[in-house]
Amino acid sequence: MLDHLKANNRAWAEGSVAEDTTFFSRHENGQSPEYLWIGCSDSRVPANQIVGLAPGELFVHRNVANLAPPQDISAGSVLQYAVAELKVKHILVVGHYGCGGVAASTQEGFSGPVDQWLDPIRNVYEQHRAELETLTDEKERLNRLCELNVIYQVQNVAQNTYVQDAWKHDRDLSVHGWVYSLRDGLITDLGVTVSQAA
Repeated sequence: MLDHLKANNRAWAEGSVAEDTTFFSRHENGQSPEYLWIGCSDSRVPANQIVGLAPGELFVHRNVANLAPPQDISAGSVLQYAVAELKVKHILVVGHYGCGGVAASTQEGFSGPVDQWLDPIRNVYEQHRAELETLTDEKERLNRLCELNVIYQVQNVAQNTYVQDAWKHDRDLSVHGWVYSLRDGLITDLGVTVSQAA
């Protein structure tokens, strides 16, 4: 089963070594990426490829709709490891236009874990209802909600204990909010970078 994936793996491994004989050996003893990417699980959003970084250069955490709520132990663990151990210098919170999770947060009928998971986006919608409902085009409204969600996740990350501790110790660390476009492959910087404790 899945022989084509195994064949792809072999071809990739052989090609990587053919281009660079130290490709794998230099990764065996650890990693020291400068960047943490917190992004969506969407298969159309390949973190390393989007920013042109090789394996070992980007620490990645992905989940539905790129959330980083304070109560999420997975996101918290990633932040702890990336900030306290790897000493990353940049945390990139990256949403994407056309996000299915963001769209699902505005719809009825979902149940189970995903319904609870999307609650933070519903809260963002409620806080910005007046602005969002002036946008009559649904795609435009969802794109704006995607941006607002990223902004709120940047705030969540900036309030994380390990991020705050890094700033307390004058560490060079910034949290950025970006949105990726599936239409043209380009990133928009939302201009909400936080580089020190408030």
